[in-house]
Parts: sequence; C-alpha cells; structure tokens
Amino acid sequence: MTMAKNEANKPLIEKINDLENENNKHFSNTQKILLTTDGSITAILDVLYGKISLFTLDQHFEDADEEHAKLVDVEAGTKINFREVMMHKGAKPLIYAISHIPLFRCSDDVCADLIRADIPIGRILKNYNIESRREIRKIYIEEPNAKLRELFHTEEEMLAREYVIINNDEVLMWIKEVFPISYFTEI
Repeated sequence: MTMAKNEANKPLIEKINDLENENNKHFSNTQKILLTTDGSITAILDVLYGKISLFTLDQHFEDADEEHAKLVDVEAGTKINFREVMMHKGAKPLIYAISHIPLFRCSDDVCADLIRADIPIGRILKNYNIESRREIRKIYIEEPNAKLRELFHTEEEMLAREYVIINNDEVLMWIKEVFPISYFTEI
C-alpha cells in the first residue's frame, strides 16, 4: 500500500491532529466539526447562527481542463458548472466555497437551482432528497490569496477542506471550503 493510499484512509481526527501538530496549532471543536463533517456545512452554520445566506461571486459554465476533469472524474472538455460563493450571516462572511459540477450528472431541476444561484448546495441536495455521501479528500492550512484577503479583510492563514459529493457511485460535485483560522474559535 502506498503512502498516499495510507493518508487517504487515515481517520479524519488523525488528519486534524497531524495538521495541528505540524503547524503548532490547536483547533476549536467547532473548527474540527466544520473541517471533518460528512454532512452539510450549511446545516451546521444554520444551527450556530440561525439561517445563513449565500452570495454568488461567480458562476459560469466551462469545459473542464485536465485538472478540473480529474477532480470530478470526467473527461477533459466535459461541460461543468463552476460556482464561487460566500456563505454569510448579515454582513459577516463565514465560509468561502468553490465547486465544480459536471452538468450531465444533475437533473434539470437541480441544474436550474444551481443556475438560479444563492442557494447553498446542502439545501439543494436536501430539497430534492438526493441520496449522497461526502468524501473528504484534503484538510489543510493555506495562505490567503488576494481574493480571500479582500473577502475576509484579513491576512491570516486559512483553514481549508476539499471533498466530493458522491451520488450513484459517481462524483456529483467537487467542493473546496475555506475560512480564516481565527473563525469559529469561540463557539
């Protein structure tokens, strides 16, 4: 078994512990829950803050390049929906997320809701009773790019996770969620 395979099979709490140790950090329980949940982040944020809102920063259709095709397990050139959103409560940004969704794997109704924008993916899945599971691929700390610094008004490091939503044994969506390392520490 290769090192990458061992890492992929490592329990999420071990991945969190390793990340804390490697970076000399201590994450709050809420941060750990947000990074490791295989459920809806939207549902967790709704519990913590009351119903949150979503603002779509960018959404468009594009032909998947090699990198993005690999993320969603399709051929390069396949039409995908690129979506970039900010989950927020009032004026406070909470979580930045990007997603890549192969359109041919979504029903017309799901595609229509994605295009309408401003509906969190967790709510779309729930609204249509889509049976799915989330597989967390990566949990890490990253330096903020210019967009994240502007959106969150900070230079601090970001906690990030990447995962896929699986439906009928196929990747329905690839998602990356990011928030500043100082967020969700008091809850």
